Amino acid sequence: MLGGLEAGGTKFICVVGSSPDDIRLSERIEVGGPTATIHAALEVFRAALQDGLPIRALGIGSFGPLELRPGHPAFGSITTTPKPGWRGTDIVGPFRETFGLPIGFDTDVNAAALGEGRWGAARGLRSFVYLTVGTGIGGGAVVDGRVAHGMVHPEMGHVAVARYPGDDYPGRCPFHGDCLEGMGSGPAIGARFGHRAEDLAGVDRERAVDLAAFYLAAGVRSLTYALAPERVVVGGGLSTMPGLLERARSFLDDQLAGYPGLPEHASPDYLVPAGLGGMAGPAGTLALAEAALADATPDTIAPA
Repeated sequence: MLGGLEAGGTKFICVVGSSPDDIRLSERIEVGGPTATIHAALEVFRAALQDGLPIRALGIGSFGPLELRPGHPAFGSITTTPKPGWRGTDIVGPFRETFGLPIGFDTDVNAAALGEGRWGAARGLRSFVYLTVGTGIGGGAVVDGRVAHGMVHPEMGHVAVARYPGDDYPGRCPFHGDCLEGMGSGPAIGARFGHRAEDLAGVDRERAVDLAAFYLAAGVRSLTYALAPERVVVGGGLSTMPGLLERARSFLDDQLAGYPGLPEHASPDYLVPAGLGGMAGPAGTLALAEAALADATPDTIAPA
């Protein structure tokens, strides 16, 4: 048995199992302040152990930005998040101190990428991107079989994008304004209409789908050129809007403008919905735990 924590900005999902098809426990925790929220998650895993579930390792996939450099003093912490009260929160330390188990730690989107690569829409591929499009936009890249890391994890939601013709919305990213997340996230689309994007109907809904699809395609264009993935997998609440991915494929074809001219980029198999749906993140945390267990000694914490 493995334990997994998908630590999202609005909810924590705690799971215990060995795969998406073998989940023995799943509990949702609404996010409040860091102390209370992390304590609630600790209690879920403590109770699971007391109930006889033999958890051998934990995987934590968290919203970020995160400090993932193992030698850094702040390793295991959330860093410059705009989420009130969470900046500088050590999210790994309490689990290490409480349970003494191997812990795999990465971003929630990198965890979801691992889940989709192991069990979902990117299964069998060596290089792919997972994007989540919802309250925010983020992504994880697997390149030649390994999650991409550098000085910091990739921040795909903050790439620059061209504007949809006639769109004068200033953008809602607190750092960049009109980056991909600032223009194409669920709240950014909804702000143009005064209602949640998912609740729109009629002409407004068609317009919202067009906007979201255009900005999604603009982001995918940049990732296509920078990372050369075999596939881009899209999850998150906004990704389920009817017609969004079909429209995004059309916009992407226009924006690539025939370069580099690969037929694969025009295929419906290039830009696809997440195979695991909402389970991509929780499943990915189990993959993080499995990796930590495979190459770790007790008390080891390792990024993917």
